[in-house]
Amino acid sequence: MTSLPEKTDKKLGLVIDLDICVGCHACVVSCKEWNTGGYGAALSDQNPYDDHVSGSWLNRVHAYEAGEGANARVVHFPKSCLHCDDAPCVTVCPTGASYKRSEDGIVLVNEDRCIGCGLCAWACPYGAREMDVAEGVMKKCTLCVDRIYNDNIPEEDRVPACVRSCPANARHFGDLADPGSEVSLMVLARGGFDLMPEQGTKPVNKYLPPRERRPEPQPCGRHSMAERESTADAKGFFRWLDQALERMG
Repeated sequence: MTSLPEKTDKKLGLVIDLDICVGCHACVVSCKEWNTGGYGAALSDQNPYDDHVSGSWLNRVHAYEAGEGANARVVHFPKSCLHCDDAPCVTVCPTGASYKRSEDGIVLVNEDRCIGCGLCAWACPYGAREMDVAEGVMKKCTLCVDRIYNDNIPEEDRVPACVRSCPANARHFGDLADPGSEVSLMVLARGGFDLMPEQGTKPVNKYLPPRERRPEPQPCGRHSMAERESTADAKGFFRWLDQALERMG
């Protein structure tokens, strides 16, 4: 079985803001496009124009209904590999194909050593691994390792494709081992949380929770009964103003 590094120099990962993700799937499409033409073998599709299409996708967005009544809302929940500190997908790998890098904490698959046994997929509690049927090897999010260290592309593009393509700026990338990094400060300020912490995998990626909804302001000139009672004793200019607003309402 494969061993995990005792420590990593960095913890590169994603911070995803569930409050502003609109579920547009731009991250999903850009991930598929980049990883089909970039690092490793292409992400295949089976019967792409048939009623029973299937294929490999390293990033998915799920939608859930949450809350009731006036507080009801739809939460879009993106999910991919979380690059866990204690990654069970690594420790069950019999060939060493699945491994965690000590320099940045990214979990990768060496496709030349992968035998397609599927043990890593069984061990991952997040369902973040996918078997590429055409290639016979396991696939997963690489944090676009071939982008973030690529000096041949503009500096602003040296982030994962999903981050670069997000129109709502709901996805952020950085070093979560650095308490002063932008992503670490986001997690601290917004109460960022781990996905399924009870699994003990210590995921690097964090989620920012949806904000509570603020009460909608009442239109100008319209008062509740309590507000009317509180202004019933108004005198002079304030009484005239209250009456004028009532007529406007």
